[in-house]
This record gives sequence, structure tokens and C-alpha cells, in this order.
Amino acid sequence: MKLLYPDSESFVAEEDLEWAVRIAMEARRRVKEQQKRIGFAEFRNTHFSYVMGTDGVEKFISTPELQSENSIGGDPLEPGQVWVISPGGGDENPGLYRIEVNEGSGNGVKILNKPVPPAFRESMGFAEQNLYARSKQLVGDKDPRHHEFTVQLRAFDASKSGSKLGVGAIIALSTALLKKSVRGALIISGEINLGGLIEPIHNPVNIAEITVEKAL
Repeated sequence: MKLLYPDSESFVAEEDLEWAVRIAMEARRRVKEQQKRIGFAEFRNTHFSYVMGTDGVEKFISTPELQSENSIGGDPLEPGQVWVISPGGGDENPGLYRIEVNEGSGNGVKILNKPVPPAFRESMGFAEQNLYARSKQLVGDKDPRHHEFTVQLRAFDASKSGSKLGVGAIIALSTALLKKSVRGALIISGEINLGGLIEPIHNPVNIAEITVEKAL
């Protein structure tokens, strides 16, 4: 930073400060990852994060070599993003998905997938109505009816229907509105109905096997 701003009285632009913070924390994390591999117990927690600005959004640091597009890593995803596993059904096997939600001005929920899988549309509808009905419990004083949510479902297996993902969907909507990330390596499965009840999962062993297979 002294090379960019040699004058100690200079105003430091926030984007430059964030850039420097990320580089420093990425370098430190790489060192800690190597120390963790050696086996030092004090280096097992390699998660780094920072908060900047007035919005208070916590941002987590990862490195490209530690990330995999279709594997569940230990780092938290961005707010509004969750890993989910559909239990499948009928002729479809369970499958891994990621729900990605962005929040903005407006109202309602807009699914970007074309065409929208009917089963996923149903799950998102259940999640949306439960978010409205239980907004105080889920998002406090924020009113989700005065926000627009854009949703994308990303499939990482042969399973494409996105069936029975209501629990993950309502968590994705809530965290997008709260600007909070879920815990790293968290995988969500299950459906929620219009009454707010969570439906039982009838093939938990299959879901556990997929979770182990997809984990980094």
C-alpha cells in the first residue's frame, strides 16, 4: 500500500484497500493450508473473512487451487447460495445442485432457468410463500415482499428436475436478503410444504453417499 500511497496523509480508495486485504489474506491462507497438511492442530481452521463498508457483508477468502466447480468445499458460499441434494423420485436418482439467489429492488421471485423445471418451480413457490408467512422468524424486520429475488438452479449430476428442494430454497432466499452466508460445507436436503411442514426423506442413505462423494 505504501507503493500506491506513499503519502501517509493520502486518502486510500476502498477498492484498493480491499484488493490489498484479499492478497494478504490469500497468501496467509496458503501458508496455513500447508501447515494444516503437516498436521499442526492449531492450523486446522483455515477460514479467513473480512467485513468492509457500511453494509457489513462478510466476505470469505478462498484460493483457486482449493476450489472445484462441482464439489462441496469447506469455504462458505456467497450470501444467497446453498448446496442442495434432491432426493430424486420416480425414475430420477438423487442429485447435487446449487441454488443461487440474488436480491434487488422490486418484488416476487424470478427463476432464470429456461425452461424452468416444473418440480423446482413448485419447490420455489413453497419456499416463497413460507418466507412471506414467516418473515419475522426468518429475516427479522426485513419485508421480503418489497424485494425481487432472481434465482438460478445449477445441476451437477444427471438429475435435472430440482425436485423437493424447498428447504434449501427458503434458506437461499433468506440469506440473500440478510446478506449472510451459510456455514461452509453445509449440504441441505428436504422439501417444505405450504403449511411450513418439512416432508420426510425416504432415502437418506443415498443422499449421504452423494454427500461423501461430492465433498472435497
